[in-house]
Amino acid sequence: MNVAKKRKKITKLGIDREVISQAAEDSAWEAPIRVKRSAPASLSISGELAARAAFLARLHRETGVDKWIERVVRERVELEELAFAKAKMELAS
Repeated sequence: MNVAKKRKKITKLGIDREVISQAAEDSAWEAPIRVKRSAPASLSISGELAARAAFLARLHRETGVDKWIERVVRERVELEELAFAKAKMELAS
């Protein structure tokens, strides 16, 4: 048993207290990030793919095929971003 490196478990309440205590300190914060929301985009897919997507949306009890496609694309983008970040870290080391 490695007792030399015990980490103190930080609770959510402890984190909240730390953040609140530093809230007024400008040096504790990074520069703000400005984000612009882009306009919604439309997407064209083949009729066959749309029919397959509609079937899967119903199978997953989604309210509409557009909502199901949005969820699937969001999940895939998150996976791709994680894979990219991991590859970037591996290349840096």
